[in-house]
Amino acid sequence: MEIPKIFESEYRFCEILWENEPVSSSELVRLCSELLEWKKSTTYTVIRRLSQRGVLKSENAVVTSLVSKEEVLTAESTQVVEKTFSGSLPGFIAAFTRNKQLTPKEIEEIHQIIDAYKE
Repeated sequence: MEIPKIFESEYRFCEILWENEPVSSSELVRLCSELLEWKKSTTYTVIRRLSQRGVLKSENAVVTSLVSKEEVLTAESTQVVEKTFSGSLPGFIAAFTRNKQLTPKEIEEIHQIIDAYKE
């Protein structure tokens, strides 16, 4: 299943949803007003748009996600690697680490990921 594109403001909304789901649409309105300073109409518009794109579902005024945060992050990072580095993960890692000093813990975590992938 291809993960639909989620834009920045929609992603902030999804973070609220993921942290609170299942959640009533009225509670989402309250949370979005408080955390994002959105109007009621904005929240309902985003619910409708994301529902149409298959990101969430709203049934009986209860909103739940159809895609997880991990799925969205994986799709977004894959798209960046494909678009910017012609699909080269080593190219991405080299560019990412060029100006950033990795901690020993981060290096160990990367080694563990690679080792797990080898198995």
